[in-house]
Parts: sequence; C-alpha cells; structure tokens
Amino acid sequence: MRFTYAESMVDPMLYPSLAAAAEEAGYHSMVIPDSICYPLDADTKYPFNPDGSREFLEDKPFIEPFSLIPALGAVTDRLEFVTFVLKLPMRHPVLTAKQATSVAVLTNNRLKLGVGSSPWHEDYDILGIPWERRGQRMDEAMDIVAGLSAGGFFEHHGEIYDIPAIKISPVPTKRLPLLVGGHGEPALRRAAERGDGWLHGGGDLSELPGMITRLGQLRSEVGTEDREFEIHVISADAYSPDGIQRLEDLGVTDAIVGFRWPYHVGPDPEEITTKLDALRRYSDDVIARVS
Repeated sequence: MRFTYAESMVDPMLYPSLAAAAEEAGYHSMVIPDSICYPLDADTKYPFNPDGSREFLEDKPFIEPFSLIPALGAVTDRLEFVTFVLKLPMRHPVLTAKQATSVAVLTNNRLKLGVGSSPWHEDYDILGIPWERRGQRMDEAMDIVAGLSAGGFFEHHGEIYDIPAIKISPVPTKRLPLLVGGHGEPALRRAAERGDGWLHGGGDLSELPGMITRLGQLRSEVGTEDREFEIHVISADAYSPDGIQRLEDLGVTDAIVGFRWPYHVGPDPEEITTKLDALRRYSDDVIARVS
C-alpha cells in the first residue's frame, strides 16, 4: 500500500512545508486539486459535500496545479503529485500536454495526471466549451495527451479535435500516468479503457467494493487486465492497520488520507503545527506499522 497526503484550500504559503514534511514522514504522494473559478450564480449541486452545497468553496484559495506542483517539486526529492482531478474537457489537450510534460520533466517524472469532468456545467459555460459530448471530448483529450507525452510526432483526427502531426519537447523519460476520476459507469469504463488507474472521490463507502469489482470486469472486457493499474481511494478504512489490510484485499494500491473536514465555510482555521502533527501521527500509527 502507498499513502497519499491530502490537503487543500489552505494558505498557499503552507504547501511547501507540508509537502516536505509528508515526504519525510513516508507518504508516497500528495494530491493537488483543480478549481478554475467560483460563479456568483449557479444551480449545480456539489456532489462530494453531503448536502450538495457549494458555498464552502467561495474565496477558498486554489493554486493552478501546473503552477503549484513545480514549486513543491523543488522542495522535495521523492514525493509524487497527483492532480485530483484536472478538469480536462475544458482545456485544449495540446496545451494540457505541453503543461503536463513540462511539469513531469521539472519534477523528474513525479507527476501523475488525474483527470475528470467538472460536475458544474457553469465551468463549461464560462469557458465557452459545450457541456454536451463532454465524455467524447474527454476521451479524445486523453488520447492526445497520451500520444504527445510519449514523444515523437503524433496526430489525431476525431469528432471533436483535429490535430495535425506535431510533437512537443521535452517529454518525460517515463510514461506519464493518466488516472481517471469519477464514480459513474462512463468514468469506470474510461479508466479501464484508457487509464493507468482510477481515482475514487469519497462518498458512500458501501459502494466502493462494487465499483472496484466493476472496474475489474471492464478491464477484462476491454483487454487491459494485464496492464499495470492503480486504484486510489478515500476511505475510513485507511486510518487503521486493519483497515489498510481490508483495502489491500479489495485491490487498492493507494490510500488517500486527510486530517480535517474541508467543507466548512470560511478560511481554514488550522495552524500549520496542527497539520504537521496530524500527518506525522498518522505516519507513526499507520504507515510505519504496515510498511
């Protein structure tokens, strides 16, 4: 089992110290969220907050992932970074490929590109991207990012994008992993078909075993069951050694852990010493006992 540290919507100046401490404490990676803007008027419910409210997001600081990760890479040596998740269908895939490969090069192959589709149609409206056919847009964008990040000339002629033969330089010396976030059947199928892994976003934990089983079925159907595949989850089981064993038995490869409730309205009230104590205590109580 690998362990991923989750902290977000905090004073951006805290991130370097938290990343360095997470690496020292034995965490394998850190998740980096993506949020572009906060609309004044919106009717969309936020799917990962129990009551669907979105007000907690107002004025919360989100540093753009391709800007933040190189800064954290500069103060760490081994810690990997997972975008959780980059809203890929709203970005042009060639530009995304350029940004992602640049970050992967600067961090010495320590980027894992977690991608998904925003639950807010307002994001698409604001950026002038059609909400319709976002799944097809996602599929093609993943193919383009994967093709360009591998090096050499690549072209794509699809229903959404028409890209002539181009290449970008530099590209990372290892494959850029593409992980897919989402709980619905389309997201699970996309992870099975195109992804190097799946990102679980929390929610009703009783549904997790069924989703992992369905992932296995889909990978078998599309012939990717022999490809290396990561499963990153948020689960209460991640907070004890016995729970870690249960997750491993399900096929989980990476446990995502955080140590505060993120859905409160207003600024984060925690001092950095509290955050550091929590991540180190977990390392002592869980990581050290299962490693």
